[in-house]
Amino acid sequence: MDINCDDTLSVSLHRVFNADLNEHGTVFGGQILKLVDGEASVAAMRVTRTTVVTAAMDHVQFLRPFKLQDSMCMEAYVTGVGRRSLEVFVKVIGEHLMTGERFVGFTCFMTYVIQDPDQRIKYDRVVPQTDEQRAMVEGYETRRLHRKENRQRQKTIVAAITKQKPWLA
Repeated sequence: MDINCDDTLSVSLHRVFNADLNEHGTVFGGQILKLVDGEASVAAMRVTRTTVVTAAMDHVQFLRPFKLQDSMCMEAYVTGVGRRSLEVFVKVIGEHLMTGERFVGFTCFMTYVIQDPDQRIKYDRVVPQTDEQRAMVEGYETRRLHRKENRQRQKTIVAAITKQKPWLA
């Protein structure tokens, strides 16, 4: 069974306020990541219709800073599905509210996993409707393979991490 990218699309707007800014006068990166994770989870749950957890965030690109007088339009849609996991592409388009200038400020891919180990995704394939969606969906299998390889490398790194309290050394 197939699902269209547009059926998973989640869109929201966020106006930049002083409380969002860091010491450089731009939106704090952690704030963007928080908003993006929330937006992407909506797209993910439109496919799963059950609880999902964030497994990975990759290909993160802070392309252009968001400033006061900007709005951030977040768009997220599913670009690939597995048995229990799925990938969501997120872009954040900025708009300077005083001039109307629009720009791509942020992109990333998120991976979510169904929390319940006994549940599966009922869709076999994601079908794109636009040229952008087609480009993102076409790259899914390559990104999925890279994530799998990275998980293997991470096992070595995690095994080397000490759990000792650093202040007692």
